[in-house]
Amino acid sequence: MHYDLSSKITLERIPERYYRSGDMIESLRQTRFEKLRTKIYSDANEGAKSIAQSIANLIHEKEKEGERCILGLSGGFSPIGVYEELVKLHENEGLSFADVIVFNVTEFFPVYDKERHSNAKLLRTHLLDKVDFRKENFYTPDIKVNRSNIYEFCRHYEELIEQFEGLDLVLVSVGLVGNIAYNEPGSQISTLTRLMLLDNESQRDLKRYYSSISEVPASAITMGLSTLLNAKQLILLAWGENKSGILKEVIEGKVDDNVPASFLQLHKNAMVAIDLNAAQQLTRISHPWLVGPCEWTDKLIRRAIVWLCNETDKPILKLTNKDYNQHGLDELLAQYGSAYNVNIKIFNDLQHTITGWPGGKPDADDTNRPERATPYPKRVMVFSPHPDDDVISMGGTLQRLVDQNHDVHVAYQTSGNIAVGDEEVIRYVSLMLNVIDHFDSTNEQIKIKYQNVLHFLSEEKQTGDSDVTDVLYLKAQIRREEARAACRFIGLKPENIHFLDLPFYETGKVQKGKLTDTDIQTVIDLLQSVKPQQIFVAGDLSDPHGTHKVCLDAALAAIHELKATVWMKDCRIWMYRGAWAEWEIDHIEMAVPISPEQLRRKRNSILKHQSQMESAPFLGNDERLFWQRAEDRNLATAKLYNNLGLASYEAIEAFVEYKLEQ
Repeated sequence: MHYDLSSKITLERIPERYYRSGDMIESLRQTRFEKLRTKIYSDANEGAKSIAQSIANLIHEKEKEGERCILGLSGGFSPIGVYEELVKLHENEGLSFADVIVFNVTEFFPVYDKERHSNAKLLRTHLLDKVDFRKENFYTPDIKVNRSNIYEFCRHYEELIEQFEGLDLVLVSVGLVGNIAYNEPGSQISTLTRLMLLDNESQRDLKRYYSSISEVPASAITMGLSTLLNAKQLILLAWGENKSGILKEVIEGKVDDNVPASFLQLHKNAMVAIDLNAAQQLTRISHPWLVGPCEWTDKLIRRAIVWLCNETDKPILKLTNKDYNQHGLDELLAQYGSAYNVNIKIFNDLQHTITGWPGGKPDADDTNRPERATPYPKRVMVFSPHPDDDVISMGGTLQRLVDQNHDVHVAYQTSGNIAVGDEEVIRYVSLMLNVIDHFDSTNEQIKIKYQNVLHFLSEEKQTGDSDVTDVLYLKAQIRREEARAACRFIGLKPENIHFLDLPFYETGKVQKGKLTDTDIQTVIDLLQSVKPQQIFVAGDLSDPHGTHKVCLDAALAAIHELKATVWMKDCRIWMYRGAWAEWEIDHIEMAVPISPEQLRRKRNSILKHQSQMESAPFLGNDERLFWQRAEDRNLATAKLYNNLGLASYEAIEAFVEYKLEQ
């Protein structure tokens, strides 16, 4: 089975010459806005293999010279793929780490034992303990470091690096605020290893590894910018679209202490390694017409015209030949003859994305409609990673599908149990104890069970502890009933609500398991029982916890396995967003308008998920509540359509079609 189809999603075919040019002159032209050497890979897997091979080559070179290879390695999500590839090189090609020295680039403070999340633990788990690495060659802050000796430790750490004649290579990733290691905004180029307070954004980014914000460390011991820049070679990794905004600043912006990673521009042998998703805001990828001739596609033309409208502050139909010429889009004039011809084409393209019939309008000409008129009504399957993503991201569309008499099913892929706060369980269990006292006071067995749960949550559970099985069950039930309440509010049939509880999620911990055949088979079984003619999946790959990506991979893997079936060949697959980001307008293929009344109903359906309001453990880096995020994004999409000269709607939900390869 295929486990990572989401990484293969390309909303637009990016010509390879934009990121892998074989011509030196063209390469210089394409990268002229970039101030850092940048290598773009088609996906994270390709990038991880390439970087791992570079590190392996360095180890071999040092070995031939009779020298040790001195590496500075960091934790975090981005380098894990590289470490896994290095392990494969050790197992399959005999790459030896026996004479490699590793310095931990950064570690959280206070330093805890091995049971707590730490960068040292991550390095050991994914690399050091899986190869022939000597434990005494690993230098890292440990539990002996405390407030009284931390200054002395940092000084000694720098001395150790000097004794090894510096770091041969440092591998780091970039944070969402441009921090490198934990050199936060404001860090100076002269800084050495030191204790650094983590800013709010960095702490929020770390919440994925902890069950509550109170557990997230407030500080870290980190190599300073001077230490990092003194390394002979430095590689900065970043995968995924959530890093694309900050990477544009790091690579194309000015050196600025508010974006510490931008100091890499001053290093003579620094490189940024990113995938296409992370590169999407670089000029050569997002606005290629500004750096040379383009391979014009319908989507690229749409993006260029939307950009031109923003630059000129004009709607589409008011753009002139002069506007095109002054902004480097004269190629389009030569291709289409006039601004008028281009304007009409793009205006009509965008107009045809708008439909109030997301399941297809019966007895209507569907030539220019996003969805087919027949069959009607359709069997519709909506996959929701968590028990609230359906209403958050496509609540208005979901309501329309139900109101327009389609046979709508919702499949909640995970229980979402770890996203329920302990107070919610205490409240529900206290309620149940009172109910039992009133209706069944002799049921001592269930009373004891509830009292044990209360005792665990109120007295026994310590910060960082995992929940016991009974608590996880109750948290899952809370989320199930909230989902059922939202479905009742929408009018969904009770028998059309499916709870899949995919096994990869059910670890009881923040850290989830990997996608397996069992997860995928669960989705396959459901699809075969329903045989939908329309499927909606979450394409929200910016989810900071990664669950959305795994759930998307599970759905796409199941769809791929079933692609040869007769009913799947007649099925269309739509990707929605909304919880963490929205589709760019040049990618939108179906835009569903939402009236003010429908927007209020959508808000009310989201509010049925009371455990996910202010007290929810995982709200991500966005401080707005989910209903606020959803409304703001829906309103902004409608405003953008209106600014381009199209009809004025209260709000719009947007979708992109997933093309199933036959």
